[in-house]
Amino acid sequence: MTLFKGDCFELLKEIPDGSIDLIVTSPPYCMKKAYENPKDDIHTFKELHYKIFDDLYRVLKKGGSICWQTGYHISNANVIPLDYLVYEIFTSKNDKLSDPLILRNRIIWTFGHGLNSTQRFSGRHETILWFTKGENYNFDLDSVRVPQKYPGKRYYKGEHKGELSGNPLGKNPSDVWDIPNVKANHIEKTAHPCQFPSALPQRLIRALTNKDGVVLDPFMGSGTSALVSLLDERKFIGSELKDEYYDITLNRIMKAMRGEIKIREDVPVIEPDLNTAVAKLPEEFREARKKK
Repeated sequence: MTLFKGDCFELLKEIPDGSIDLIVTSPPYCMKKAYENPKDDIHTFKELHYKIFDDLYRVLKKGGSICWQTGYHISNANVIPLDYLVYEIFTSKNDKLSDPLILRNRIIWTFGHGLNSTQRFSGRHETILWFTKGENYNFDLDSVRVPQKYPGKRYYKGEHKGELSGNPLGKNPSDVWDIPNVKANHIEKTAHPCQFPSALPQRLIRALTNKDGVVLDPFMGSGTSALVSLLDERKFIGSELKDEYYDITLNRIMKAMRGEIKIREDVPVIEPDLNTAVAKLPEEFREARKKK
């Protein structure tokens, strides 16, 4: 495991060609977060991606994957879908490449809680673009199957009538992932304001790499992709500019090595118990809705 405290461009220069199995990350959105330069804007975001693409492509193995997680850049109430820009930039050189980047999925990551808006619908999703370098690639669906809603469902006609219709290991998780984001009471919460839940990179790492495969995260933040790589027996390379977040990553890795780390398992979101006080409709709300 290589954890680099510094600029990802310095790290990328030291990585050999075709040595990375999976690149998984979430770049800065340039929205004046605590870890960003307050002067950064949407043009900064574009410049970053034009600048980094050649090195990402160079270090990625033929058949390797890039999973690029983004949300939206919001400025003066104007919403810009960042994955649209990333797709345009990452595929702009495809006609010149022997192994073009091919988009395999546009995964929607949805979560139930976040900031509430009053002038637009509240944002409750972000996206992951999964590209492969060339036509042939690794995909282990069985490692990331999730429980079926109706596991006892059977074929009702045809030659398999009466037999169980599902896969015994579970179903394909589809391209819409309902995974809680990391907020105040989340078991994985650190001081990082935009932290990956472990289940997000874990699905990608398990499905797209083999054990001992090499995972790269050029913007590793609080180190969730590093942590999951370690727990799932993958090698990892990552960089982080901010000392505070680098130290958080290092601390989480050391805890994991001692068997002390706690993560939320990749399980379906729990349905609320309607008998609990917080799930019951307050009388004040009931009266307000009658007046609407």
